[in-house]
Amino acid sequence: MNKLKLVELSILLVLISITSHSQIKKNQNMSLYAIEINTLDENPINLNDYKGKYILFVNVASECGFTGQYSDLQKLYDTYQDKLMVIGVPCNQFGSQEPGSAEQIQLFCSKNHGVTFLMTEKIDVKGKDQHPLYKWLTDKELNGVKSTSVKWNFQKYLIDDKGAFVDYYYSITKPLSSKITRQLK
Repeated sequence: MNKLKLVELSILLVLISITSHSQIKKNQNMSLYAIEINTLDENPINLNDYKGKYILFVNVASECGFTGQYSDLQKLYDTYQDKLMVIGVPCNQFGSQEPGSAEQIQLFCSKNHGVTFLMTEKIDVKGKDQHPLYKWLTDKELNGVKSTSVKWNFQKYLIDDKGAFVDYYYSITKPLSSKITRQLK
């Protein structure tokens, strides 16, 4: 009878270990809403403010062949702003195509493209200094869905209204593409 109790105890410990491991794995999926990032004018952005809306994150640059997408991003935002927040994320890592200061970026975007959607501080979207936002967007261990890499300016990441990773779209995907808009219906 003593050996039977020992076997039962061993089985119980194994089950507890398996359950604990799966719980730890689930907890690795960090909430997008917990990530800290600032606006271009250095004010904190509370991503919790956008719970209940889709969020489209786009790494942007003012001197890129895709810079014309700013206008379509604004149209997308204007059309779906009741259910979508577009967040532009300036980055100078691809061909040094976003060399400007925060003030220069803001002026360029508003003057040339009428941008009124949210713009963050300039960050790194890849590499050793990758911002936590892009770590979350590009790492399956954090977002729970898919690992990706940022290939160029104007790559887009769509998050659903509950903060879950939906999909990503390369630079060639236009902001008003049905690949994106059908997710917002």
